[in-house]
Amino acid sequence: MTDTKRIVLSSDHAAIELRQAIAKHIAAAGWEVVDIGPTTPESTHYPKHGEAAARKVASGDCALGIILCGTGQGIMMAANKVKGVRCGVCSDTFSARMIRQHNNANMLSIGARVVGEGLALDIVDAFLGAEFEGGRHGTRVDMITAIED
Repeated sequence: MTDTKRIVLSSDHAAIELRQAIAKHIAAAGWEVVDIGPTTPESTHYPKHGEAAARKVASGDCALGIILCGTGQGIMMAANKVKGVRCGVCSDTFSARMIRQHNNANMLSIGARVVGEGLALDIVDAFLGAEFEGGRHGTRVDMITAIED
């Protein structure tokens, strides 16, 4: 069974500093952070980092994931190719809450070149503080899952 307080973080080179700030922030909130890098600023490819984090979530090794790249878009697209992952890119707290409450998202993507650190931490808090509402939303999530099959 997945530890509900275990979360994977990954990014490309454009988002290392913001990822590290998020890691500190959520560790201070009691989360076990699995930071899978990268750690050096050399150019790297976001698809491999999005996939690696998504596989940790899909396998149950981590309950949730947070991934980052310059816009958050490319790494999110890669993560969503992994069966069982529902990842949304968010630049505001309302969307971060809603992807958890209505879409049962298990991953969050943030654009390091889109939002600053303060807003990013608020987005993370909104995502982690929300819970799936189920009901009619469960039916819709099941419909999304059926597309994978």
